[in-house]
Amino acid sequence: MKTLNYALIGTGGRGNWLLDSMAEVESVCCVAVCDEYKDKAEKTAEKLEKNAGFRPTVYTCYKECISKEQLDFIIVATAWHAHLEITMYAMDKGIAVGCEVGGAYSIHSLWELVRKYEQTKTPVMLLENACYSRIKLLTLNLKRLGLLGEIVNLEGAYRHDLREEVANGEKNRHYRLRQYKHRNTENYPTHEIGPIAKLIDINCGNRFLSLYSIASKSRGIQEYVNSRNIESLKGVEFNQGDVISTLIKCQNGETVTIHLDTTLPRFYARGFLAQGTKGLVSEDLQAVYFDDVNRKEESFWHENYNNINEYYEKYEHPVWQGYDPSKGGHGGIDVLTLRAFVKAVRDGKEMPIDVYDMATWMAISVLSEESLATGQPVYFPDFTDGKWMFRTNEFEK
Repeated sequence: MKTLNYALIGTGGRGNWLLDSMAEVESVCCVAVCDEYKDKAEKTAEKLEKNAGFRPTVYTCYKECISKEQLDFIIVATAWHAHLEITMYAMDKGIAVGCEVGGAYSIHSLWELVRKYEQTKTPVMLLENACYSRIKLLTLNLKRLGLLGEIVNLEGAYRHDLREEVANGEKNRHYRLRQYKHRNTENYPTHEIGPIAKLIDINCGNRFLSLYSIASKSRGIQEYVNSRNIESLKGVEFNQGDVISTLIKCQNGETVTIHLDTTLPRFYARGFLAQGTKGLVSEDLQAVYFDDVNRKEESFWHENYNNINEYYEKYEHPVWQGYDPSKGGHGGIDVLTLRAFVKAVRDGKEMPIDVYDMATWMAISVLSEESLATGQPVYFPDFTDGKWMFRTNEFEK
């Protein structure tokens, strides 16, 4: 099998996680690393040399890296604001892109991304690893088998205490601090919306129609700053609400609610819930409930559940059958995501999470920001230009 050469653009924490996971992907070689902070890029190059016996070329300019190296693809793991410009530059050069997740900053930039793909046909995949989590793929399998009936309501959340990361953004040169100071929005929507969109055929026979967001007040980061005596941030006003809730209406009648909750004390949770006419799947409860199996008095309380392993044994999605998730980030789902991307590049096939998915999911940040500013629901653009009526959902069939 031919070895595919790639460059890692962005060598912060997430970039290094992806590099570690890529070590589990067959026949790929990181020939270059790039970061605007040269010390970070050098450190990553040294780690790769130690682990793989090969030192990649170090760059601080992504354009120079992409133009000089003979690349089959790039991995983009920079700060959110640079994702689209780097992706589109690579597309112009005919270099396939695996792009890390995050929200967008304008609808115009997303239309540019879509048009660039339609012009160049350069493959792009959003590396949304939540789509490959075990319970999300189990739910997709249950739905395709008809066991959940017709899906009616869905929920998702990114509930992750990020106060330390945000408050130490200056010291650690981390981009989240700027986001929380200047924006108020659902800034990290794709973990929540990605698996949901794949489950209800968004852009493939269904589409998002409108969106409405509401935000709590912003208190969590300032309380954290004051209690830790972080002098550089004392008195700084943070625009980002502590909890953002977003309701989305779909063409086929489903309701979707997602939550961002990252600046108050809490445990981590994804909050995934899929409710159909025959049953439901709950990630937080680690439970499956089927109407014809569980509807009896002694099963009324949710404490009686936590039965997910039983359903993994019966209805495991083929992607997870026989898979060892012990290696790679996020319980193995990073490896599955990267393998799917590399396979599509190698085979010249459509990306499992394509440019239309990428634009649609990233748009939630822009639309949420507008909805919060105006207090009104907003229209959801159709990045497929009506092709959603003819496309079919082939995700991990």
